[in-house]
Amino acid sequence: MRAARLIKMVLLLQSRPSMTAGELARELEVSERTVARDVLSLSEAGVPVYADRGRAGGYRLLGGYRTRLTGLGRSEAETLFLSGVPSALREMGLADAASAARLKVSAALLPELREAASGAAQRFHLDAPAWYRSPETPAELPALAEAVWDDRPVRARYLRKDREVERELEPYGLVLKAGVWYLAARARPASPAPPDSGHRASAPAGPGADAPPAAPFRVYRVDRFVSVTAAEEGRFVRDPGFDLPAFWAERAVQFTRSLLREEVVLRLTGHGIRRLPYVTEPAAAQEAVARAQGPDADGRWTLTLAVEDDEVAYAQLLGLGPECEVLAPEPLRDRFTAAARRMAEVYGG
Repeated sequence: MRAARLIKMVLLLQSRPSMTAGELARELEVSERTVARDVLSLSEAGVPVYADRGRAGGYRLLGGYRTRLTGLGRSEAETLFLSGVPSALREMGLADAASAARLKVSAALLPELREAASGAAQRFHLDAPAWYRSPETPAELPALAEAVWDDRPVRARYLRKDREVERELEPYGLVLKAGVWYLAARARPASPAPPDSGHRASAPAGPGADAPPAAPFRVYRVDRFVSVTAAEEGRFVRDPGFDLPAFWAERAVQFTRSLLREEVVLRLTGHGIRRLPYVTEPAAAQEAVARAQGPDADGRWTLTLAVEDDEVAYAQLLGLGPECEVLAPEPLRDRFTAAARRMAEVYGG
């Protein structure tokens, strides 16, 4: 730990003209007394760290000293591509690697370019979690992230509805969607059972025999993993045709469509038509509007909308108020009729 801290201190001083003891203490998460001891250790090791005295003083490197420790390791280089999502890096246990990578890149830049990283960070920021929720880091996320980086198969226990199942998985990628982590993985084939003692084992398949079909890729919610144990040795061979963004986009559409199992018939004003994608599933709303009939003599349009169920449709369509009339199914229309009567009573109509 101390050696890594000393290296980080040198990189910090190399990337900036000077730093106070307080600034170094905050960056290194140590006390100012520890900073002073580390500076002394660096000086004894031949690193020319100079202390400027006074209120505006601090520490700096003399004579344009530059360390040769700026080469990026693999994990550091890979985390640079995720550096715009600091919360995700922390949850996956990669914050230290990302910090080291940024320092090394900064140290390798010309002095006039060293502010580029902080300038970009102050202008663009991605806040992944959804509003009105406090995201919690799934307990098994760091272990899964490490397995994803190293292409290591894992043995995992996973909650499926009301029961726990065990699987051997090849973890291909992680996706953060609206504050929820998902794993894209493929189940490993079960080990073949030994032949019965009373039966003769079949001959191994020859080179021309068909290989068993690969298991399909599936999506797992990371917060439902109970335990994850990565294989200590061996890595799986990634399918070169697997494209995580394309896979996720396709599955997201399939998942959304799988939820929309029922239909409602609506009569909407022009304003209701425009507002529909904001209160219901946007793709379903757009498809319904594209097939809408009208306008009628009252300037209203009739359309059929795919919804999850009557309960969800009731909560969503209430947001359209008088811009929407539910024509079917009848039980849902009755709920809106009752709601309209109660609303009139509240407002004295």
